[in-house]
Amino acid sequence: MSTLQPPPLTDEAILSALASFQITASRRQVLQIQQYISVLLKWNDKINLTAIRDPREILYRHFCECMFGSVAVPVEKGRLADVGSGGGFPGIPLKILRPDLQVFLIESNIKKATFLAEVSRDLELSGVRVLVNRFEDVAEDVAPLDYACSRALGEFRSFLAWAGSDRVASKEVILWIGARDLEEVQKIEGWDWREPVAVPQSLRRLILVGSRKSPLKQ
Repeated sequence: MSTLQPPPLTDEAILSALASFQITASRRQVLQIQQYISVLLKWNDKINLTAIRDPREILYRHFCECMFGSVAVPVEKGRLADVGSGGGFPGIPLKILRPDLQVFLIESNIKKATFLAEVSRDLELSGVRVLVNRFEDVAEDVAPLDYACSRALGEFRSFLAWAGSDRVASKEVILWIGARDLEEVQKIEGWDWREPVAVPQSLRRLILVGSRKSPLKQ
């Protein structure tokens, strides 16, 4: 028995949602978002990529919040790794918005990695590489990084140790976190933390950016 798919979001709905997060998008980027949501919902019937099923909520929680990272940092170009990519967030939305980024999607689950490869092809994204591995075992394939991102990983200490290691040498880290995790993360050494940026239309979600300290500063 097939699951009925909800109708696609209109261009106007997508542009309005993005605008509320200080984001503008081209016609091509709107089409890529629509296609991404369609593929995500189809795959979500087979493997658990997101607990959110409503397209409008997916737009706000996944696309707008992820793309807002480029406003908070800002991200324009460079080498970016999305660790524990899962359904592709935040890596693919950031790639859609900033096509000059070179993006590495690190995902240890083979089925999820297969989805990431398919959606990257469907959206005709160049400069995206899916790495099927634990992030701790990834180094020379991605180094040196300009940005290392984590949105749903939760393993803050091990992630930051990896990102800040000489093997990876990420210049900055971008974390999408809950307010309750802020104090824990800010206590982790090796990073200069900026003031957290509140995610629009959210009471408890933040974007936290850290710059890697040089050995002399630590």
